[in-house]
Amino acid sequence: MANRLPAARRRRQLLGVALEVFAAHGFHATSMDQVAEAAGVTKPVLYQHFGSKRRLYLELLEDVGQQLSDAIAKATAAATGPREQVAAGFGTYFRFVSEHRSAFTLLFGGGTRRDEEFADAVRRVEENFADLIGPLIEAGIDDEHRRLLAHGIVGLAEGVGRHSVANSLGLDPDVAASWIAELSWAGLRGLRPDPS
Repeated sequence: MANRLPAARRRRQLLGVALEVFAAHGFHATSMDQVAEAAGVTKPVLYQHFGSKRRLYLELLEDVGQQLSDAIAKATAAATGPREQVAAGFGTYFRFVSEHRSAFTLLFGGGTRRDEEFADAVRRVEENFADLIGPLIEAGIDDEHRRLLAHGIVGLAEGVGRHSVANSLGLDPDVAASWIAELSWAGLRGLRPDPS
């Protein structure tokens, strides 16, 4: 049995273990017994922290999405100009895909799309990404146009990440970021301002 940890540390530990178990087996094939055993705790301890398997999974989706959003926000805020912001955002995203495959799989794996509540949680994460990207698009376009393009950029990054993980490409995150940033930058530079 695991040593007694303060509640916040235990919760963080349980989230980390659950992430790996769910990413490996999916939501439906994973039991709370499996998560508890992997974490070295009893099932009542697990339920004390999360209440249900669904609540645990939703919290994982939110947690992973927030970690990635925070990292992208920090990277783009530290960049010195628009082109550097694009490169920094993609660099952070693809390093996350490379270094946290289980987290990326949990968030963007196919299983989340088949459950409406999980799909809503992922959509909120994607909305958050678009909220980060939209203000970086400086092209004299209206907010609706900017928002649509921001979602296109989110989809571009997610699609490349999913392809890389699904096919075990082992893609160099810096190379992927460079290629996709260049594609995005070229596209954004070619935008015409909206007519007045």
